[in-house]
Amino acid sequence: MCLEYHLGNCKGPCEGLQTLEDYREGLQQVKEILRGNLSPVLNMFKAKMQEHAMNMEFEKAEIEKKKIASLQDYQARSTIVSSRVGNVDVFTILSEGNFAYVNYLRVLNGTIADTKTVTLEKKLEETDEEVMEYAIAYLREAFQSLAREIVLPFHVDFPEENVEVIVPKGGDKKKLLDLSAKNVNYFHEELRKKKILMLEGKSDMERKEVLYKLQADLELQELPVHIECFDNSNFQGSYPVSACVVFKDGVASKKDYRHFNIKTVEGINDFASMTEVVYRRYKRLLDEEQPLPQLVIIDGGKGQLGAAMESIRKLDLIGSMTVVGLAKNEEEIFFPGDKDSIKLPYDSESLKLIRRVRDEVHRFGITFHRQKRSKGTFKNELEGIKGIGESTATQLLQNHRSVNKVKQLSKEDLVKEVGQKKRR
Repeated sequence: MCLEYHLGNCKGPCEGLQTLEDYREGLQQVKEILRGNLSPVLNMFKAKMQEHAMNMEFEKAEIEKKKIASLQDYQARSTIVSSRVGNVDVFTILSEGNFAYVNYLRVLNGTIADTKTVTLEKKLEETDEEVMEYAIAYLREAFQSLAREIVLPFHVDFPEENVEVIVPKGGDKKKLLDLSAKNVNYFHEELRKKKILMLEGKSDMERKEVLYKLQADLELQELPVHIECFDNSNFQGSYPVSACVVFKDGVASKKDYRHFNIKTVEGINDFASMTEVVYRRYKRLLDEEQPLPQLVIIDGGKGQLGAAMESIRKLDLIGSMTVVGLAKNEEEIFFPGDKDSIKLPYDSESLKLIRRVRDEVHRFGITFHRQKRSKGTFKNELEGIKGIGESTATQLLQNHRSVNKVKQLSKEDLVKEVGQKKRR
């Protein structure tokens, strides 16, 4: 037995000294703590302490008491606001030109469990309220949030039932809103100062140094002068799309970007969608005798990587390029068939470039998804009307930004706008 077992710091699962049920219970406790849900774990420790005390096992009861004290100390230091706040989602927005930056705080029992800032390209003179509506739905689904309160700097019409929109003027929720605003301003400032780690503007030698570093860190056979990255984008069971961005010599090659409407997959199936788009992308490059990338990044980790590799094998491209998966949250890098991941140093130039590529595919994918979703929603209700085509529907959308606002127009106003010939 190892020393940790004899000291009581480990239950010896590697030697079969801990039951599977007890091991799983420990894992569940860790998950609850990481989610910020400390109450079940505290209650469990308190119950054990009382049980030991009733059995006159005072030393064991003291151990549980110390665990309770440590967990309460952790809770006190990690809780940003009062635990009375409960579970809420907090959003703030910062707009600049054609872009909007939305910060999201996911709060569980007064503790910030997750935070994320996304960049959204504004279309058709959208207001902050309209961009915020999309961001709320997108981020809540991405983080699978079930919070029944949404804290915002202004009111929006959020369609989900039993969800309350709160615009606080003071108190703990206002503190959370202010913290979210600081986050989005910090993100924007870093974007302005560092261009989110872009290599544009650097010399050819400086860009090559980063690529050589990436080659060494990932042990690539070739210098990754051509990198491609794939990501799926969908939510609320509609409009599944995929995106591919291309970087050449460490710089975004936007003319080579591609987006994909999913053709062969029924419903929402991220794995099957990834299999489809990877096959379509590299089948076309092969047919057109175009050069293949040295490095392909699949955003989504092991599952998505496995789906992509199905197409790589089908196209007989194993060994022609390196394909890796990037876990969405942990920034771990997976190679096909490997059990363990690679985690690059947080401040390494290699990881900075990978982050830059990943952030760009997110931006490009979300932008395309929003375009398709807006057009699709509008098309269903307006282009289905006899005499109304795509150009007229686009004109109405640009002028009024929603079907409901068009419905509120009088017949005379509509005739003035679209012309007498379309009148029915």
